[in-house]
Amino acid sequence: PWRVREFQRRRATVIPVIELTAERATDLRRWNIGLTVLHAVQALLILVLASDFAIAVTTAPPAGPPGTRLPDAETLVDVRIGAAVALFLALAAIDHLLTASVGRGTYEADLRQGINRFRWVEYSVSATVMVLLIGAYSGITEVTALIAIAGANVAMILFGWLQERFNPPAAGQITMMPFWFGTIAGVAPWIAIWFNVLTADEVPGFVYGIVVAETVLFFSFGLNQWLQYRRVGRWSDYLFGEKTYLVLSLVAKSLLAWQIYGGSLSPDG
Repeated sequence: PWRVREFQRRRATVIPVIELTAERATDLRRWNIGLTVLHAVQALLILVLASDFAIAVTTAPPAGPPGTRLPDAETLVDVRIGAAVALFLALAAIDHLLTASVGRGTYEADLRQGINRFRWVEYSVSATVMVLLIGAYSGITEVTALIAIAGANVAMILFGWLQERFNPPAAGQITMMPFWFGTIAGVAPWIAIWFNVLTADEVPGFVYGIVVAETVLFFSFGLNQWLQYRRVGRWSDYLFGEKTYLVLSLVAKSLLAWQIYGGSLSPDG
């Protein structure tokens, strides 16, 4: 048994406690202030410029025993798309504002332990709004399908949080189990989205653009975390991965916002 333990000890990857110097902390604060402004300005622009375009969330409950043909879908609620886009941008702005101000102490203490709880809380809501919008633009509007997509996406984000929670810097053996469980949960909404896009009779070009771009960007977040825990190149520095998250979040949200605006919210859309 002692030989097994010794073998495991030698194989274990020991990650040093993350050094967050005053200079790097100040630099991250500047980043978060800048991202607060960029997200907030975009949210306001969308609210001011967007049309009243809405997509109906529908419902079609069974009208009889199992196997009975479902009735035609009925509108449950009309969702103003401009407001929904502004929402996910505003949530990001609030997150970055908190980490640069009243939550700065907690944020920096977390970073020293290889975690950012603010990120996961914000993503669990903002990224879920985003994937629901992408689903709606690909034709997934039935309320029970949207609930399932939201649940799977929230689970993916929370597994990402657990990945950081279970692997503090001083940990010995790293476990990637939460990461892979989150990957399985996160793939499900995209299978549904791509199924609709590929089987639809007609899909507007801007919707193809949204689905392709956001597929790449959403899974880039997972790749970023995988590179952090595999300590590949510059990702061996956890704070490099943190900045990568900041950039990916800005690009994914901004691109989706203006793709939606150009395709359906602008006066010429």
